[in-house]
Amino acid sequence: MTQEGYDEAVKKLDYLTKVKRAEIVARIQEARSHGDLSENAEYDAARNEQAANEGEIAELDYNIKNAVIISDNDDNTAVHIGSVVTVYDEEFEEEATYTIKGTTEVNAMENIISNESPVGAALLRHKKGDTVTVKAPDGEYTLKILKID
Repeated sequence: MTQEGYDEAVKKLDYLTKVKRAEIVARIQEARSHGDLSENAEYDAARNEQAANEGEIAELDYNIKNAVIISDNDDNTAVHIGSVVTVYDEEFEEEATYTIKGTTEVNAMENIISNESPVGAALLRHKKGDTVTVKAPDGEYTLKILKID
């Protein structure tokens, strides 16, 4: 996990335990005041949200306690965790830019991929100009590394 990812996880855990947990408890208390709990959808929804929140808290807590912080590396001669890599996919004739991070920091919508994903693992330790083979579940394909930041 990068230091940035660790800091974000700590911040989110703090929010979930101190703010969101209290908000959910207040909603549960409000729903209880409405009477019969067996047919109270508001109560059921609040309890479900509480369970989901507690699950997320447990997961974040585990990840934080077991985190291995990867130090920042300004060396752009090879791909490493923290690198922003621009590649060219010859098959689809398009460029893509990926940020390589730890498994707990993945965000597919922002092209933040894990160092353990097929693309991330294929790119690691390679240099600008290298062509790498990605072994994906649906077959292999190649990417050419255009730029490493």
